[in-house]
Amino acid sequence: MSNWYLQSGKDSDVVISTRVRFGRNLEKYPFSLRCNKKQREDLVKDVEEILPSLGYGLRLFKLKDIDDITKMTLVEKHLISPEFALNENNEGSILINDDENICIMINEEDHFRIQVFSAGLEIENTCNLAIEIEEKIGEKLQYAFSEKYGYLTSCPTNAGTGMRVSVMVSLPGLSLTGNIGKVLQAVQGFGTNIRGVYGEGSNSQGNIYQISNKQTLGISEKEIAKNIKIVTEKIIEQERIARKLLTKNEIELEDRVYRNFGILSNCKKITWNELNDKLSEVKLGTDLGIIKELTDSKIMKLELYGKPANLQRYLGKTLDAYERDIERAELIKKIINE
Repeated sequence: MSNWYLQSGKDSDVVISTRVRFGRNLEKYPFSLRCNKKQREDLVKDVEEILPSLGYGLRLFKLKDIDDITKMTLVEKHLISPEFALNENNEGSILINDDENICIMINEEDHFRIQVFSAGLEIENTCNLAIEIEEKIGEKLQYAFSEKYGYLTSCPTNAGTGMRVSVMVSLPGLSLTGNIGKVLQAVQGFGTNIRGVYGEGSNSQGNIYQISNKQTLGISEKEIAKNIKIVTEKIIEQERIARKLLTKNEIELEDRVYRNFGILSNCKKITWNELNDKLSEVKLGTDLGIIKELTDSKIMKLELYGKPANLQRYLGKTLDAYERDIERAELIKKIINE
């Protein structure tokens, strides 16, 4: 079985992935920012003690034992945050399973960032699994909890349920028809944030956006999940309407997506940013059945293995930026012709 990020899911023409995250802290230690080295190490020891009884095939890795390229592959897959990977203290750890659909960051902004991922729009099942894991850890280790504020987190905006539901969407249709601004504005009014691919403070790349709930306090997990589902379904509907609109001018659309496909098929070198931009419209052409040479599976491979760290990991060698651009072009041709 391949990892979740190389699989197609529900509504995967528009929705790339679903993530459910819980921020949790243990009662016995200060918040991560106030934790000293020994307390952080003791927290990891607590996790090691309960690990055999957790299940899910989870294994513990300390960041200081992970090489830089591997750490960046995890960032590129959205499994860990860039700040966590680049932390100079290197006192963070992760619990991760082989499929990589469960990744728990330890000693990040909170003691635990419990994350579960799925391909496509899969909010309910992803929520259920995340809640199950959160409860299992909570049975063994006492979470910091207040009757008034719910679960306590380092950042007040995460207090309450401590739950964040994020859906990654690809919106080339809305971008090409010029309607993206209106839709993004409307989304903000429904208690949701819409951000770039790496969350807060990041920009959209290749027409990819992340939708997540703003509120975690005074709202139940079920309500959060329901709201995100409703908003995402509206965005899917608007994106598909935009795509239908684009198909009315058939020659223009075919010319545009095939020009991008032509560059990917024939280039001798290409940067990740350029691949990302071209791939957005090539995926659109593939989803609409215009580009017959590609499949969902090939698009996902191009998207993953085109990224700088994952490219080097795939090829098994360290490359500078110029070498990566050349090797990336070769790999694109290989994947297209598989």
